[in-house]
Amino acid sequence: MSRPRKLKKVESLKPVAATAVLVSLAFFPVAAAQVFSWSLPVGVSPPPVPADNPMTDVKVDLGRKLFADTRLSRDQSMSCGSCHWQHAAFAENRATHPGIDGSAGKRNPPPLANVGYASPLTWANPLVTTLERQALDPVFGEHPVEMGMAGLEKVLVERVSSDSCYNAMFAEAFPEERSPVSLTTIFKAIAAFERTLLAFNSPYDRAMRGEKVATTSQAKRGEELFEQKGCQSCHSGRNFSDYGYYDIGLPPSDRDEGLGERTGRPQENNLFRTPTLRNVWATGPFMHDGSITTVTGSILAHTKNADGRAAPVISEEEAADISMFLETLTDGSFLSSAAQPAAGKRCSPR
Repeated sequence: MSRPRKLKKVESLKPVAATAVLVSLAFFPVAAAQVFSWSLPVGVSPPPVPADNPMTDVKVDLGRKLFADTRLSRDQSMSCGSCHWQHAAFAENRATHPGIDGSAGKRNPPPLANVGYASPLTWANPLVTTLERQALDPVFGEHPVEMGMAGLEKVLVERVSSDSCYNAMFAEAFPEERSPVSLTTIFKAIAAFERTLLAFNSPYDRAMRGEKVATTSQAKRGEELFEQKGCQSCHSGRNFSDYGYYDIGLPPSDRDEGLGERTGRPQENNLFRTPTLRNVWATGPFMHDGSITTVTGSILAHTKNADGRAAPVISEEEAADISMFLETLTDGSFLSSAAQPAAGKRCSPR
């Protein structure tokens, strides 16, 4: 089978709007296990961690609180967690989320399971390769407006630093900083928390580790079909994504040009990044615009190619079998409160 149209190389990128927030984009793997216990299964390495943002318990705890804090939005009505629900694998069970000004959302909030391993990080911006950088977009972005803090960077720091609990936690998390509460440290803490959103305990994972796991015959057929039909050519690796950009033949939209909007290359319109399939059963609706409501429907959507080349032939029965295989990628513990470490005895902001 031929693959959908894919971006081979990103060229002629449009300039990205400057922001007052300066976050280091240097990204180097470090021995994070020396300062933070990942509690990963045998054979699974921790995600890469920037050299300037090492993992610590207090930083993760701080990031968790910031992730859920509505003070990070202009009218204090929205947090990161407003669009990333734990029971939905830190995605959202609706097509898009409106911004604080009521404007329509543009794309489906992506799931955050194992997001620390992902790069690039968004549906259609290859320049966003670190969690520290990505967290700026929902807070300060204007196209579309989400949390609406553009131009209010000073206000954000003042809100956070006015809380005595936060002051104590920032001082502990960033002892090297003369002014521990800053835009940079706020987003470093959020990124540290997001790196702990790890899902490696699905039935599929347990079976791969040699544990006895009950699997239906339909799911077994689906796993075979997943390979036979070429699904793994794009949904590859431990996280079932090659993080490439493809046009699988969904109807183009004047409102969302996909990758072409960023690169300025019309031939890259309607290219979107391959999403992870981990916990996919919990993350619907699907696709970059949330336009498909079922896992089976998403599979059948891949039987078209925008450029007219041959596409995989998948019957509805085969799609249902593949769907049952994908259900085995659901990590139930990740979808519950047990997926996040306890907050410990540290104070709680207001």
